[in-house]
Amino acid sequence: MRQRTINKSIEVVGIGLHKGVPVKMTLEPLGSNMGIVFYRTDEAVTIPLKIENVVDTKMATVIGKDGVVISTIEHLLSAVYAYGIDNLRVTIDNDEVPVLDGSSSGYCMLIEEAGIKELDASKKVLKVKKHVEVTAEGKRVCLKPSNNIVYDFSIDFEHPVIGQQSYHFDYSIEDYKENISRARTFGFLHDLQYLQSIGLAKGASLDNAIAIDGRKVINPEGLRYENEFVRHKILDAIGDMSLLGYTIIGEYDAHAGSHHMNHLLTKKLFESEENYEIIDLEVAENESKVFEMAYALVK
Repeated sequence: MRQRTINKSIEVVGIGLHKGVPVKMTLEPLGSNMGIVFYRTDEAVTIPLKIENVVDTKMATVIGKDGVVISTIEHLLSAVYAYGIDNLRVTIDNDEVPVLDGSSSGYCMLIEEAGIKELDASKKVLKVKKHVEVTAEGKRVCLKPSNNIVYDFSIDFEHPVIGQQSYHFDYSIEDYKENISRARTFGFLHDLQYLQSIGLAKGASLDNAIAIDGRKVINPEGLRYENEFVRHKILDAIGDMSLLGYTIIGEYDAHAGSHHMNHLLTKKLFESEENYEIIDLEVAENESKVFEMAYALVK
């Protein structure tokens, strides 16, 4: 199986969720073994997508270099990662990726409009070999060995709209599009004033987030799924796992996980080469079949 990029450049204009400023972003094809690379056109700074370039994980995943940052990259990366794209250049003229409708479905449409191009080099993936876990204050994120690609997530909010939710996602592109990509980010009205006081959530609106007051969802159209909240957590986790630089063969399992815990998990996985192995899919027939099935519906 071969590495992937997009077939042509494609542009999107939107606003950032936290800064609320207009952003123009272009997705461009890259050649084999180039990875995912961000470029700030207004600062002329290139920031490769690497764990060591993560500079903040409080409210979003933020990468940076030489004092220049790009924020809220997880929704875009979730779609890029789900489509198995290995090489891509993301050029952006501000410090935050457009939020679009608060999900990754818009990025799925952009990727499909651009088309998928297979490259000459063989695709490499990361197979989890040992259980790796991060815990903190009743929260947990872990990676487990598996011959499949699985995401399990559970949440527990003391709120009548959310409560306890869990979701099991067996990866394929089609299932990602239908069951994960449309799940939107969410927030509580009582948190909004504080977030805006510290310079965050300035672009938040009912057009790009689920808003919740003390007892209900404010958005007139309601929820897209009954358990949209936990599905969005999986969307975020898929984006955060892209920092590993490879698609994972294994099981991601979390309870009340966060961007910060996901970052700690990726770092912990790489602490020992006994935790994982990098597999060439041109050589490893069994793993290659996993991806051929997952990618079967995308041309």
